Amino acid sequence: MSTTATGPRPAHLADTATGLPIPGEPSFASYEEARRHRKQRLAAALRLFGKYGFGEGISGHISVRDPEHGDWFWVNPFGVSFRRVRVADLICVDSTGHVVSGRHPVNPSAFVIHSQIHELHPGATAAAHGHTPHSRALGALGRLLEPLDQESAAFYGLQVLYGDYQGPSVSVAQGRAIAESLGDHRAVLLRHHGLITVGGSLDEAVHWFLTYDGCAQVQLLAHAAGTPQTLTHEQALAAREGFGDEQLGRFSFQLLWDEIVAEQPDLLEE
Repeated sequence: MSTTATGPRPAHLADTATGLPIPGEPSFASYEEARRHRKQRLAAALRLFGKYGFGEGISGHISVRDPEHGDWFWVNPFGVSFRRVRVADLICVDSTGHVVSGRHPVNPSAFVIHSQIHELHPGATAAAHGHTPHSRALGALGRLLEPLDQESAAFYGLQVLYGDYQGPSVSVAQGRAIAESLGDHRAVLLRHHGLITVGGSLDEAVHWFLTYDGCAQVQLLAHAAGTPQTLTHEQALAAREGFGDEQLGRFSFQLLWDEIVAEQPDLLEE
């Protein structure tokens, strides 16, 4: 049995950072198996965005790095609704913007933003971006998440506001500026634009996005109702240790995966 700083770990706690019985990351025997896994997770994530109403016309994209070619990434195609994307619809884009796999074109904004994030941040296996009402409202106020609860503490010290809006992101220079502003954070709130989250896996990046948007809603509601009390610095750090854990973020997506695949199994069509 492992031990904690104060003695033996209690029997009800698992031997993980959070004490939760979280399984390890999956392993694959080939690039093909790893690629298929990532594409399935990507299609499921896009369907979840559709389910939660994150669609805004052609806007919004989620990407995941190809496991074999580090400068290629898989992303949702231009002009296909989140609610209808299947594995068969996904496209793979190289570092120059050419679609190397798939029959649909790439959204120019998806290329300039995601290519630069993947290039500048090797640890960012995936990135999620959407124009949700709650993130747009918070960005318009120029406010990042306050540590109002355990969930928002997952971003305590790990978020940044990008305020240099210059119109729709269609130039590589704009994408690079956004990627540079991200730094070592897991979330960048784009003023007058939307939200981007990243993670060491697609599961983690999407979980952070969903959590951030929900926390933005809580913050807007709390301030509309009164003057909310935030966690102290010490409390926020303690909450971040649990709710900001990368393993927890990855496993939390598993529950949503199970749910959306059961509801919409056609997303797995290849």
